[in-house]
Amino acid sequence: MAAALLVAGAAVTAAAPAGVAAERPAAAAAECERAREAVAEALGVLVARDGVPGAAAEVVDPRCGRREAARGVADLGTGRPMRAGDRLRIGSVSKTFTATVVVQLAAEGRLGLDDPVERHLPGLIRGNGHDGRTITVRQLLQHTSGLPDHMDALADVPVEQWRYRHFDTRELVATALKLPRPEGSWHYSTTNTLVAGLVVEKVTGRAVEAEVERRIIRPLGLHDTYWPGDGTRIRGPHARSYSALLAGTGPGPVDGTEWNMTLGGAGGALVSSPGDVNRFYGALFGGRLLPARWLAEMTRTVPADPERLWPGARYGLGLIATPLPCGGRWWGHAGTVPGGHRALGAVGPGGRTVALALNRVPATDRAEQGFRAVVDAALCAPGGTEPSQEAP
Repeated sequence: MAAALLVAGAAVTAAAPAGVAAERPAAAAAECERAREAVAEALGVLVARDGVPGAAAEVVDPRCGRREAARGVADLGTGRPMRAGDRLRIGSVSKTFTATVVVQLAAEGRLGLDDPVERHLPGLIRGNGHDGRTITVRQLLQHTSGLPDHMDALADVPVEQWRYRHFDTRELVATALKLPRPEGSWHYSTTNTLVAGLVVEKVTGRAVEAEVERRIIRPLGLHDTYWPGDGTRIRGPHARSYSALLAGTGPGPVDGTEWNMTLGGAGGALVSSPGDVNRFYGALFGGRLLPARWLAEMTRTVPADPERLWPGARYGLGLIATPLPCGGRWWGHAGTVPGGHRALGAVGPGGRTVALALNRVPATDRAEQGFRAVVDAALCAPGGTEPSQEAP
């Protein structure tokens, strides 16, 4: 009898894992579906409540795989639906690409993050209280250099005077140096990244665009990612974009898709897709682009101006760190271009990544909060909190 009980007990014990194993995939699939629905719902708020014509996201989760969600339209003229696979201008997400190349060069011993800019670009930063002998490469990538943003010089210039024109990088730097010196120890300035790109050019003998392509775009197989140069159109399938800077004759938003993005250069000109942005940030935080020691340098942060970014944000070397409501934080970058595209790429706890694409910049604080709410929905565990396992 005892032996029979043991056999029966063994049979029960052996059968239990099979039953549990059958339940676990179903539970996991249900969680993944809830997570997808949460992202789709957050995108829907941007479209229905905040007036964004189209919004899309791709999320990569070790548990759930790759999934996409989209709401609204990519083209107001044709009504073509928004798709997460479409290309867009990713704006300042480009800064992480450029910063990664700079840190790669530091890892190779070809420059120092605390080198003065003057060492590589003698005489470039001089005048109006600015001195390249006292500004370091690290400060350029961290936006603590005190350099003004050349984009501010365009604020009062009619858009049609500069929308299609070519800008030389050194011309833009010279324009920035004539502007008033910004207040505070941290000031977001695309000019910083332009200067960092010139450092890359001086150290390598190749344009920063060529180095980003050679070191990041080609090795990672980012087939949707490219520097447009003076090309004003986006190649391949893409979402149109709608700009608040352009005056139209009708009540609706004006198409701003065609734009010469040399004004953004190394700090804002890239075209990409949510899928490529996810692959890039996944590779960066997965150790494929930098040794751990040098990725740690990128994630050493200073407080950012909440008026320029958002509450709780900190800035590393071409990276924004932002707390998540479920614990931990995300690392990545957001980007905006004058033509109307808004992008974001981020890595969160547990190895999830998310990339967002909007074809109109959120017009209100509430809409901007809705944009970040998509990130929260994508990176926080469905229906609960996520263990505090963070990227570096």
